[in-house]
Amino acid sequence: MPVCTLGDLLLDVVVRTSGPSGPDAEGCAETRVGAGGQAANVAAWAAELGAEARFVGKRGSDAAGELAARELSGRGVELLGPVEEGHNGVVVSLVSQDGNRTMLTDRGVSPFLRAEELDVRWFGGCDRLHLSGYSLLRRPIEEAAAKAAGAVQAQGGQVSVDLASASGIAEYGAEKLLNRLELLQPDLVFANEGELAAIGGDVPGTLVLKRGAEGFRVDAVEHAALPADVVDTTGAGDALAAGYLVGDAKLAAQAAARCVAQLGAMP
Repeated sequence: MPVCTLGDLLLDVVVRTSGPSGPDAEGCAETRVGAGGQAANVAAWAAELGAEARFVGKRGSDAAGELAARELSGRGVELLGPVEEGHNGVVVSLVSQDGNRTMLTDRGVSPFLRAEELDVRWFGGCDRLHLSGYSLLRRPIEEAAAKAAGAVQAQGGQVSVDLASASGIAEYGAEKLLNRLELLQPDLVFANEGELAAIGGDVPGTLVLKRGAEGFRVDAVEHAALPADVVDTTGAGDALAAGYLVGDAKLAAQAAARCVAQLGAMP
């Protein structure tokens, strides 16, 4: 049964810096350019971990969109959704030597996915639908997410949501997002501690609380992070979510450990 995701397919530019920084400095960097975006990352990891994976989203017709789509498709993910004239989204991740990162995001055309652009047949047979939290924080994509969730739930599938962004929640409004979650009735909600605090500390469904180097908690059960040489924390939560959706807590921890040991969010 396929795992479906809905959200952004972005061009991911990861820059890991070393040496001096600041005005007039000339430091060094290691870079990676390729497909990214929360929903695309989860789909790629699901495929890597043995699931049939589908990604649904709107992407741009430019070179960035073509590059990202080609890479994601090459990773065994089925791509569905409209291609629109305009620029594809780009996210720049600046990674420090300790693996922490700063993200700068231009989402391009992806938030403009409309409910009427979805074909419910795209979700046929989907055992799980994973919604990026970014798809709930903008219109019209939030209505597309609701339509997709309804289609999957109508056939007995499960819906999961990643809250995605504490700053996004604050800008959108915690109460407004909670109301939308109550309507969606997700089976699983993935969040880190900052996102959970931003929404007020209570969500519908089973909570998977991502705690970085401390591991993660599923309801009241703690799961330790596996040892890893941390290179880049970008996408670790997406890998964890994919592992949990495809398998169990053990596979989730293994996927997250693999992700932080490499540069970039894709497997």
